[in-house]
Amino acid sequence: MKLEAALKHFSPQGMHISDNVKGTSPDRLTGTDVMAAIGTTSSRARFGLAAFFGKAGISKTDEQLAVQALARYAMDSAPKNVRKAAGGEFGWCMQVLAQFAFADYSRSAATSAACSSCSGTGFTSQLEDVIKHPGIFDADGAEVVAPKIKRESVKRTCGTCGGKRVIHARCRCGGKGEVLDRAATKEKGAPVFKTCGRCSGNGFSAVSSATAHRAILKRLPDLHQSSWSRNWKPFYEMLADTLRQGERQAAVEFEKATAY
Repeated sequence: MKLEAALKHFSPQGMHISDNVKGTSPDRLTGTDVMAAIGTTSSRARFGLAAFFGKAGISKTDEQLAVQALARYAMDSAPKNVRKAAGGEFGWCMQVLAQFAFADYSRSAATSAACSSCSGTGFTSQLEDVIKHPGIFDADGAEVVAPKIKRESVKRTCGTCGGKRVIHARCRCGGKGEVLDRAATKEKGAPVFKTCGRCSGNGFSAVSSATAHRAILKRLPDLHQSSWSRNWKPFYEMLADTLRQGERQAAVEFEKATAY
């Protein structure tokens, strides 16, 4: 049984009315069997299972456990150059890298987050000159009463999220990872699709390592781009790969636990 199939056991299911006879084979897996397999997998691959459940949104506790475990692993395996550059902020930097690595690992086309530009309100406030009275002018255009203008805080629709309050990771290809190849379609006379160049076929935009770099700069303003690219970025990408490896290990252990 695939690990992804275990997710349905965490969601309530309504009554299904059908004339199909429910399977009664003694070899079929029941909910109790699946829960027991999850327990067995947890004892053998706790980190990978916590990362998977955290990514799927099953448990916030598992997400925090995976991030903390990854941060401890980062502190144990960090290269010397990273340790030296971090100095007294080493622990904080490893925690930040672990959080960004988990965000990159758990990202999908369905991922969304509150817009940082408007703090999730959909509007931004800015000071503008507001005309309270347009003034009065005679037939010759001479000013009779001066216009009344005040500088006030005005709410405008957020330009980043368009007033939607959230930012979606989904690519402009709609999360499909493919777009219409107009040249090939015109040549063949039938729809031809190609891999989306914006998301490289993933269907969503990945978390840029530059975002993690900007977060680290808050505590380490002297961390230059060259040092980040040479020492920090490969280490950050390795942390994200560690989460994926942990999930693969959990998937293998779960299949073993559910195999007869």
